[in-house]
Amino acid sequence: MKKNLCLFIVLSIILFYSCDNNSDSKDYKDASLSINERVEALLSKLSLEEKVAQMRIFHANIGAESDENDNLKLSDKVIEKLKLGIAGIKNPGEHIDAVAAAKLNNELQKYIIENNRWGIPALFVTESYNGVDAKGCTKFGRPMTSAASFNPELVQRQWDVVGREARLRGMHMCHSPEADVVRDPRFGRMSEAFGEDTYLTTKMVTSAVKGVQGNYEGLGNGTHIGAVAKHFAGYGQVLGGSNFAAIEISERTLIDEIYPPFEAAIKDGKTLGIMASHGDLNGVASHGNPELLTGVLRDQWGFEGYVVSDSNDIARLFYFMKVAESPEAAAEMGLVAGIDIDLYAEDSYSYLPEMVKKNPELEKLIDRSVRRVLRTKFILGLFDNPYIDIEDVKKGNRAESSLQLAKESDLESIILLKNEEKALPLSKDKSIKVALLGPLLKENTKEMFESVAGSNVTFVAEKGFQLTNQKDGAPELLDRDPKAIASLVSKARSADVSILFLGGDEFTAKEAYFSSSTLGDRATIDPVGPQDELVEKIKALGKPVIVVLKHRRTLSINTIAEQADAILDVWDLSEFGDESTAKIVFGEVSPSGKSPVTIPRSIGQLPYHYSMKEINYKKEYLFLGQGPLYPFGHGLSYGDFKYSDISISSDKITSDTELEVSVKVTNNGSMKAKEVVQMYIKDEIGSVTRPDKELKDFEKIELDAGESKTISFKITPKMLEFTGITMEKVLEAGDYTVMLGTSSKEYLETKFKLKK
Repeated sequence: MKKNLCLFIVLSIILFYSCDNNSDSKDYKDASLSINERVEALLSKLSLEEKVAQMRIFHANIGAESDENDNLKLSDKVIEKLKLGIAGIKNPGEHIDAVAAAKLNNELQKYIIENNRWGIPALFVTESYNGVDAKGCTKFGRPMTSAASFNPELVQRQWDVVGREARLRGMHMCHSPEADVVRDPRFGRMSEAFGEDTYLTTKMVTSAVKGVQGNYEGLGNGTHIGAVAKHFAGYGQVLGGSNFAAIEISERTLIDEIYPPFEAAIKDGKTLGIMASHGDLNGVASHGNPELLTGVLRDQWGFEGYVVSDSNDIARLFYFMKVAESPEAAAEMGLVAGIDIDLYAEDSYSYLPEMVKKNPELEKLIDRSVRRVLRTKFILGLFDNPYIDIEDVKKGNRAESSLQLAKESDLESIILLKNEEKALPLSKDKSIKVALLGPLLKENTKEMFESVAGSNVTFVAEKGFQLTNQKDGAPELLDRDPKAIASLVSKARSADVSILFLGGDEFTAKEAYFSSSTLGDRATIDPVGPQDELVEKIKALGKPVIVVLKHRRTLSINTIAEQADAILDVWDLSEFGDESTAKIVFGEVSPSGKSPVTIPRSIGQLPYHYSMKEINYKKEYLFLGQGPLYPFGHGLSYGDFKYSDISISSDKITSDTELEVSVKVTNNGSMKAKEVVQMYIKDEIGSVTRPDKELKDFEKIELDAGESKTISFKITPKMLEFTGITMEKVLEAGDYTVMLGTSSKEYLETKFKLKK
């Protein structure tokens, strides 16, 4: 009897713990539970080491790849890292096509799930500067290029494709878009952002986040990926335009101009992630700044996603920033500040398990971060549906609609800076010979122009010379080649009109990585090499000269602006960029892009953006023309837009009312065209010095030849708020001017008063 009783008790205990364990193991897998319940159920099971593993990302280039038979191949280093699970892996499959990448990532995810105790999937992370940064995806124009469209709806559709194509590869998060306001063209990463203006950047970043995340709904159903808005905060304002340099921004400027795109990405876009800035901020290293990463992000804005470090930047609090006494102190600074995931470093969060033994309170902060990471994985549906259907990849990647969207985006982003004597468009009907010349000419440029121009137009094409030796780390300028220049001039002499492809490329403006041997920023913004000389010599032939300006940073194009009859500013377009340019050149479509930056005459004018304080414009420089070469918002058209009949619903506004301001826009030209109607507001008197003007709204419209349309904008009290003398948001009574027009320099204006 005693034996049976003992056996019963033992079996009961075994059954109890077995059922309890089964129940626990099922909890976090139960899709009927809330995400928070699933997170807590899983978190309670994890060892300290497993928790820390969920706070680290490594790059796939250390050994997560396909072998010669397209099967998963892992290095010993990767196998070791995956034993406890992992937060994520950066760029797995980036160098193979979409189908191969999806297969690789399915196998990699399966391995990860089956080789950690709790079957926790990993986040696979990409980036997006010209579409998904991976082989075989639709290549769009860069963010600065798409900002020139002044069309947020178009940008959202573009990033929707990015989100879909990334997810089809098996990716889950994107270290993009950039919410930085960028105002220094010396900075090599300028084109990764959406321009110099706070409002334009806010609209574009929010559209990008919504697009890539499928309006948030695309996350859990497996069609889109999560966004990581970056770099928080002020990264685009590095001193001297030098990557990794200090950042000095007044608190007022931070609040009014730098923070809004990030706040909108969180509150409106619902971004899943934020990346911290490489730099410091007024002396406080961003990766060790709790006021920034917790106080502003979470306490003020209610951000619930995760914060990821930029590459190795937690460890750099010790060995680069020199604000931490040791690697362990750097890890603690990052953890306390609110960095949830350590990107790449081996000498940072890897120390946390040992550090907790000395300071057990750190585990509470670790739990805080792990909750955020696990929450993201549940939102993305990775526990319930971690794999990609290969057949979906075959049907969805590089869909015809995506390729057409890339072309549409190009056509709306090309900026006509100058068009003297209506040099453009060229006629397809006349029998002419066109020379396509210059260092930014591509191998297929002539073919693309021929496909657009038709049989009446003949082309000669010659690149002539390269701008640099195209060395990856630190490109070097090449010596002037007189024979190449002479050959280009000879080609131009034989033609009726010359189209010069000038500016800069991925070697003259690029990210300056941490290595001292890698450079990407510049101390001058003049076009490199003998480009100015080429323009002058071809212009001297007495024939029309059209410049197609390709670049990734703003250039001071004084000679080009003086010599060229027409200038198309195309920044960095999609894979169909030259075809789209040809359509503009031959008048199939009217250009409608507007400059998202101020184009200065000289680097000596920096800092130089249209919304500087009014007092900045008091004095010009000796021996330099007045104002910018081209203002923010500038862009000509083949249409002929005239603004008239500006009106305002009242000359008074209060804190509880709104105004409506309207203007009539007429296309007096002979072809259908699009125009961006821009609304700026100027606070005439403030308790602190105020911007000369600020963009507050815009609308892109299309008008037939001879058509008129009245465009209206609301003026809300929110638009008039700013950070006052007490560092609180204020709404000050007084006089305001509202301007409606075609750029920040050409507009009609009317006035109103704010009464309290």
